[in-house]
Amino acid sequence: MPRTREQMAMAAARELEDGAIVNLGIGIPTLVPNYLPAGVDVWFHSENGLLGMGPFPTEAELDPQIINAGKQTVTIVPGGSVFDSAMSFAMVRGGHVDVAFLGGMQVSERGDLANWMVPGERVNGMGGAMDLVSGCKRVVVIMTHTAKGGGHKLVGECTLPLTGLRCVHRVVTDLATVDITPDGFRLVDIAEGHSLDEVRRLTGAPIAA
Repeated sequence: MPRTREQMAMAAARELEDGAIVNLGIGIPTLVPNYLPAGVDVWFHSENGLLGMGPFPTEAELDPQIINAGKQTVTIVPGGSVFDSAMSFAMVRGGHVDVAFLGGMQVSERGDLANWMVPGERVNGMGGAMDLVSGCKRVVVIMTHTAKGGGHKLVGECTLPLTGLRCVHRVVTDLATVDITPDGFRLVDIAEGHSLDEVRRLTGAPIAA
């Protein structure tokens, strides 16, 4: 079976090192805090103006004024802080965020990312992704390996509107973990129950093992 959303978040969380400042995009990335490795303590950042984002609240902890970038209610850990979005984006653009976990629609073998718009579909805007991919030190994309219709999402060349060029370092999918190298895609691991041949067949560009 492919990795579940939770298993993808768990695989991505292995990226994290103690003390890192980590931005979480909407969707699967919001699950990453549930799977921090033992002994690793990081600061989660939300571009709407929050550093020290904690887990989702219990009913007793619920405060509708404390939300993440996806408008989900969250908590703030001791020592956390809130600030305006200008300060938040100054942190991103100034290179003070170590890792960004983002969703994706396509990633090219050069590390180009398309993650904000499908032509013909209604979109509310690109959000902060363009700043994140240019300002964060490391970008990890978490997404399914293929599109709903079976089309490739790991591709030789992105065909959807781009978020950023040569910005992705690693992709975690439901089938595999893949690094972007100067020579293209390189396989890091394969989900249990799947094979290299399958991963290569479902990848739209060559992938080195």
